[in-house]
Amino acid sequence: MKSFVNVLLLILIISCQAEKQPGINPLPNFDAMWDYQHPDSTEIKFAEILPLLKDSPEFTYDIGYHAELLTQIARAQGIQSKFEEAHKTLDQVDSMITADLKVAKIRCLLERGRVYNSSGNTEKAITIFLEAWNYGVDNHLDFHSIDAAHMMGIVEPPEKQIEWNLKALEVAERTEDQRVKGWVGALYHNIGWTYHDLKEYEKALDLFQKGYEWRKSQYNEQATQIAKWTVGRCLRSLEKYDEALNIQNELLQEFEEKQLEQDGYVFEELAELYLKKNNRPEAKKYFKLAYEYLSKDEWLKINEPERLERIKKLSK
Repeated sequence: MKSFVNVLLLILIISCQAEKQPGINPLPNFDAMWDYQHPDSTEIKFAEILPLLKDSPEFTYDIGYHAELLTQIARAQGIQSKFEEAHKTLDQVDSMITADLKVAKIRCLLERGRVYNSSGNTEKAITIFLEAWNYGVDNHLDFHSIDAAHMMGIVEPPEKQIEWNLKALEVAERTEDQRVKGWVGALYHNIGWTYHDLKEYEKALDLFQKGYEWRKSQYNEQATQIAKWTVGRCLRSLEKYDEALNIQNELLQEFEEKQLEQDGYVFEELAELYLKKNNRPEAKKYFKLAYEYLSKDEWLKINEPERLERIKKLSK
């Protein structure tokens, strides 16, 4: 479950990062162009900006913008497991960095760490994220410092994760910067999963509920749905199966009424809940739907093949 949590965190936390680019140039806001469920098309969109930077009379060349854009191209490559390409892209950024490009530098460190983490080199990732945290604190880059702390809260063992996430939450809750405050919901989510991994389910539920309420206040539909799902998932851990079923069925109904793409994770959770209630026909039905959707998830196929195989087996 922990690796699945990281995928959810990736979606939630990155969604906070649609910050406007500094300067007077009418350059595209690439952070707002992210589609984390489709990193391949996102990489293409980002790459299409590159020729504009030097060849278009509309824009004055901005090396900081260029370097930061490349870090997000590397991120898109890393999510696609194109690790060698991602490192080469970040090597290009490293060659551009000067002392005054502080944001570009910390973003490069963050993406380098994420690539190492995604490729299984956790030890190297920890070193890079710690460097990013220290650099961010030293240079008062609160937004990206929180990102570094959040990543430390993913790669460190559970007993250290709480410490890192609480550091990040303290910064996010006390700041007057609304962009930095955008981390609050994601951190509730992150800390909640850490408590969940430690089997401290009541504490986890409290954090998930706070995260859900915060997400509702921000009017981010997808993030709110994910936060609601976590509440239901934790209720299953607390053996409150009927309450959990109500939540997952509400999500299912919402997807249907709004004609949204169905979520394989909701189907999987419904299947698990019906299995707990010994309703084999309903469990089988939802395991089948879960497998139909989740078998298309490349990350899940690579990182949790046993989980997919279990879903497939229970769908028959």
